[in-house]
Parts: sequence; C-alpha cells; structure tokens
Amino acid sequence: MTPATMIYGTLTNLLTMLIYLDICCFNRPFDDQSQTRIRFETEAKLELQEQIRQQKVKLVWSYVLDFENKQNPFAERAASILTWRHLAEVRVGETEPVLNRGRSLRLLGLRPFDALHVACAMIAGADLFVTTDAILLRKLRDYPDFTALPPGDALAYVGQWYENRS
Repeated sequence: MTPATMIYGTLTNLLTMLIYLDICCFNRPFDDQSQTRIRFETEAKLELQEQIRQQKVKLVWSYVLDFENKQNPFAERAASILTWRHLAEVRVGETEPVLNRGRSLRLLGLRPFDALHVACAMIAGADLFVTTDAILLRKLRDYPDFTALPPGDALAYVGQWYENRS
C-alpha cells in the first residue's frame, strides 16, 4: 500500500457518515406494509442498510438497542435486527456521560428510551439520527447541532440528493 493510498483510505474513513437507527427504524419492515408511509419508510430504511453493507455509511449501535431488541416478543425479528450489531463500526455502552446526556434530554420531554437512544447517538458523534417516531422527530427538530430525520429524508441526506453540485 502506497502512502497516497493510506492517506486516501484514512481520509475516506474520516469522511464516511456515521448514522444511528433507533429500534423503531429497525422494526419498520415488520410493520403492516399496507400503508403508503410505512412502505416508503421501510424501503428507505432498507436502502440505508444497503449503504451500511456497502460501507458508504457507518452504523452506530448501542446498549439501548440491545436492551430493547431483547424485549421483542418475536425471536425471529429480534435475531434479524441483532445481525446489524455486528456491522456497526461504533458501539456505545452504558456510561456516565450517556446517562447524564439522557437525563438532560428527558428535560426536553423525551421518553426514557428515546432520550437514551439520542444520548448514545450524540456521544458517538453520529452525523444523523434516524427514526420513524414522528413525536420524537418533532421534539428534536430544533435541537442545536443534531440532525434527526425519518428514513426517507435520511436517505436523501446521506445521498446528498438536493445538494447544489454546480
């Protein structure tokens, strides 16, 4: 490997977007697909996962995802979701900074697990937080320096579909 390749590889890794998908997002393909919104979010989420497989974006995984996934009453679904843990480039455990950030997010009215998911994403330095939870998205809309989007918008964001490329 030449020095130029090493620098390019390192630079490429630094420029790769880091994303966090919450448990609602991971579960979206298992929801009733007869509704247009759910089908659209499922397709977008599956495409985001393909981007993760192709290493175009990096996935953040957390202990909160592990905990919530273990609560899934459908073992086959839980196993399917768990496979993504092994593709995660970053894993966030239960630490004091995560818990403190979660407590501060609870003051914004976030539910306990939502606050912990967001705290994990923030502590990991995720560029993007993806959820299908409209209430959570509304609460995070004006949070400074944090981007939270539903799967379709997240796919457009990752792909820079609407960037001025002139």
